[in-house]
Amino acid sequence: MNENAQLQITITSFSYKKGIPEDPSGNGGGHVFDCRAILNPGRFEPYKTITGRDQPVIDFLEEKTDIKDFLATAFDIVDRSVKVYLDRNFQHLMVSFGCTGGQHRSVYSADALATHLKEKFPVKIVVNHVEQERKNWINQPY
Repeated sequence: MNENAQLQITITSFSYKKGIPEDPSGNGGGHVFDCRAILNPGRFEPYKTITGRDQPVIDFLEEKTDIKDFLATAFDIVDRSVKVYLDRNFQHLMVSFGCTGGQHRSVYSADALATHLKEKFPVKIVVNHVEQERKNWINQPY
C-alpha cells in the first residue's frame, strides 16, 4: 500500500444474492465483474467451508477453471482505467467481483487484482470482502 498515493482503488468481493456494493466514494460505481461463469468450488464438499484464500480453493480455481484468462481480461480493463485516472489525478476507483456466495471466486479474484495493482501502480489499495467480513473474518490489508 502506498499511503502517499492520490488514487485509492477499493476492491470488493460480494455475493450477487445480497446485491452489488455501493461505492463509498460517492462517485457511483466503477467496474463490476461477474465471476459466476467460472466453475464454483463451493459446489464441491471439500471446498464448502473454506474461501478463495485457502490453498485448496486456489489450486481448484487455477487448475480446473479458466480463472486466469478471466482475470487477464479484467486486469487489462482495470489497468486502462488506472492509467487514465492517474493521468487525470482522480482520487478513487472502485472494482467489484461478484459470485454466488461471495466466498470463493470473488474473494480469489479481488485478492488477485489487489496483488496485480500493488505491483504495477503507485496507488493505495483497500480490499473489502463483504460476505466474509459479515462472518467476522479478519481481512488482511494490502
